[in-house]
Amino acid sequence: MSDHDNKVHHISYGTYILVWVALLAFTSITVTVAGIGLGRYTLFIALLIAAIKSTLVINIFMHIKFDEPIFKVFLALSGVTLLIIFALTFFDVLFR
Repeated sequence: MSDHDNKVHHISYGTYILVWVALLAFTSITVTVAGIGLGRYTLFIALLIAAIKSTLVINIFMHIKFDEPIFKVFLALSGVTLLIIFALTFFDVLFR
């Protein structure tokens, strides 16, 4: 058994509730921004809010914050892959 197996991480119910409320707030902000229509900035703001929401879910609900470093490396690698896909998509749209 490694040292990591002996550690137990408990997150309080209050933290879960605060994160849930934050997720609801960010969802309502996303809907509001989509309704306002900020032109070119709408997509950027929506993706920024989605990134914040996914960070909250991954760190708190999925407990990646307390996992071994290899999981964080693979998560970062998948995030970089997603960013590359987004960049290629945006370049395709820009240069049509």
